[in-house]
Amino acid sequence: MSDYVPHRPVLYNEIIHALQPRENGLYVDGTVGMGGHAFGILKASHPDGCLLGLDVDPQALMLARERLAPFGKRAILYQASFANLREHLDNLEWGQVDGILLDLGVSSLQLDRSERGFSFQSDGPLDMRFDPTNPVQAADLVNNLSEDELAKLLFEYGEERRSRQIARAIVHARPIYRTSELADIVARNTDKLYRRIHPATRTFQALRIAVNKELDNIKSALPQTVDSLKPGGRLAVIAFHSLEDRIVKHFLRNESKDCICPPKLPQCNCGHIAKIKEINRRPIRPSETEVKQNPRSRSACLRVAEKI
Repeated sequence: MSDYVPHRPVLYNEIIHALQPRENGLYVDGTVGMGGHAFGILKASHPDGCLLGLDVDPQALMLARERLAPFGKRAILYQASFANLREHLDNLEWGQVDGILLDLGVSSLQLDRSERGFSFQSDGPLDMRFDPTNPVQAADLVNNLSEDELAKLLFEYGEERRSRQIARAIVHARPIYRTSELADIVARNTDKLYRRIHPATRTFQALRIAVNKELDNIKSALPQTVDSLKPGGRLAVIAFHSLEDRIVKHFLRNESKDCICPPKLPQCNCGHIAKIKEINRRPIRPSETEVKQNPRSRSACLRVAEKI
């Protein structure tokens, strides 16, 4: 058994309320992590609800297996990306399911272990891979991309206003292989621009997104989630930064409309038919109590939709 004690999962009660698990239901946790949300879903779908849990991180899956062991065969766990959701549902011969959860955040397991290279607050290798078999590490991008490519990456994935200045400093300081080295370089080249967050926050975010192709995976998975839901089934997505949330929001808005033609067209010619209805137009955020107990939850926002 692992000695790692995970935080209570973000927006736990809100997720259970949103998905409304029931007996005999089929559910998917596309980012099962350490099994916190999955535990609640399986408990609420007693006695025979089943859950498919996917995650590319083998360390997280090990903990999830321990945590969900009391549910026996009701919990099915695969090391896989939610970008391949439909493939794994087909393998199980699950045509459509009653609920799907995507928690897009980085887990405390990943952030708290310096050897994973996700955190700028402790020294470790510049890794940042969710899946250790991924051939690309953050160090590869930091040391091999051109200055222009680095600047573009930092601007697009980190929304970093000093992207060119930071990229130039990184190129001049190469090679860089440690998180502490990179964090120091970024901090020295952002002056006092950031007061509420660490100066390296956006740079580390950008590299992590690029290494794991996070935005591409979200764009690939969202259509699969809607197509895989039964009528009345629900999709819940927790995002932690504006890039993720923007993709989710725009997708849900479009899929809840019967027409997505540009407003200036005199009549509809897209043939689009609404597949879902949004349960909450504004994102659900953690309570003050939850943020006090787990400060990392402060940026979380939950969007929920129901299949028509």
